[in-house]
Amino acid sequence: MIIQIQKFLACAVIVFAVGQASAADSSAPKKPNIIFILGDDVGLGDIGCSGSDRYKTPNIDALAAGGTRFANAYTVSLCGPSRATIMTGRYLFRTGATNQDAVGKIKPTDEVLTPSMLKPAGYATSAIGKWSQFQLTPADFGFDDYLVFKGSGIFWNTQAKGKEYDLNRQMIPLKDKEYLPDLMHAHLVDFISKHHDDPFYVYYSMSHLHADILPTPDSAPDSKDLYADNIAYMDKLVGKLVAELDRQKLRENTLVIYFCDNGTANKYAETSTVGGRRLLGAKGSMQEGGNRVPMVVNWPGTVPAGKVSEDLIDSSDFYPTFAELAGAKLPAGVVIDGHSFAAQLQGEIGKPRDSIFIQLARNWYVLERGWKLNQAGELFNMSGAPWEEILVAADTQDPVALAARKRLQATLDRLNPAGGHLDQGDPSGRHASNIAKKNKKKDNKQEPTGEE
Repeated sequence: MIIQIQKFLACAVIVFAVGQASAADSSAPKKPNIIFILGDDVGLGDIGCSGSDRYKTPNIDALAAGGTRFANAYTVSLCGPSRATIMTGRYLFRTGATNQDAVGKIKPTDEVLTPSMLKPAGYATSAIGKWSQFQLTPADFGFDDYLVFKGSGIFWNTQAKGKEYDLNRQMIPLKDKEYLPDLMHAHLVDFISKHHDDPFYVYYSMSHLHADILPTPDSAPDSKDLYADNIAYMDKLVGKLVAELDRQKLRENTLVIYFCDNGTANKYAETSTVGGRRLLGAKGSMQEGGNRVPMVVNWPGTVPAGKVSEDLIDSSDFYPTFAELAGAKLPAGVVIDGHSFAAQLQGEIGKPRDSIFIQLARNWYVLERGWKLNQAGELFNMSGAPWEEILVAADTQDPVALAARKRLQATLDRLNPAGGHLDQGDPSGRHASNIAKKNKKKDNKQEPTGEE
């Protein structure tokens, strides 16, 4: 009898302990879902809330109104190196991804991309959209799930690279009248539904707005502005995603970021104005129009609503920010250049950056609020940015300019980009095949497109 009572009490203790543990687990804060939306060739002048004079983006604007817009967000001005920085949290002279072709040399054994960093923290991960610069498949770099296409700006199967897409290592023909961005959205919804109760990370790399600029399913047969049509459809897809998160009651635990891989392509930069003026530079340049991009962050109840942050954001910053929010460990023995801005996302002051660093091919610069110093030792007064950059005379005696040069040079000396991987491609950073095409067009006296 005594032995039976002892067994009963022991079982009761175990049940009580398990119950206490379960209660503790249920009260612990749930890790946030992360959806990182990456627009392609979308600049400040293409998004309403970032100052566009011409284009309307009500859904992205609504995300900004309910969240925070970062007005000083920077990235590399070409898609491959930009994505490499985003996905590794490391500068190009460390990874070797200094140009479009070099990105394809990154191996899963060399760099730990975001999904591989988040997976040990319990995250399900999906890559949806563009995967044209990295080699292999997203699965090889740690993604659990993917639907991706090769090339850029793929919408219809009438395009040379639009005949098929890769769905988890299975090549699927894109059917007549199927619009690939709609299939991408449907896959995104399916992934979210399957992982409703798990923390998840989605790298949503959109087709829009990269050329070819083709009619959308909503374009009028006689549309005179297909570029505006594509902006509208991109914005519509963002709105549909937010509505789906609302429907599944996931909004309050989902961090949504809208960012862009580089600025507006040259062909459209003239009309994508802000404040009635064309931004200085465009895609592929080392100027504001190529490097400074729209950034909107929304997380109801956590990210401050209706705020415009002037903090500097470097595209390497997403990696450590996601790690901090997810409770994930950064890879050991690896220099991470990004600075977490998780505190700012939660309404705190945090530790804003003093400067950001941008590199493309053999060119680089470090920039702080108001000043910029490049690899050639040229100092620019950035008080007129993003419309102008004023070259400061080399022999200036202005104490403010001299102090700025000293600070920025110290940062460049510390980073020492010349001591890392040296770029071996074209100085523009573009694909060698595209440089050859451009030269051929020049020889034939055709107008270059200015595209990737």
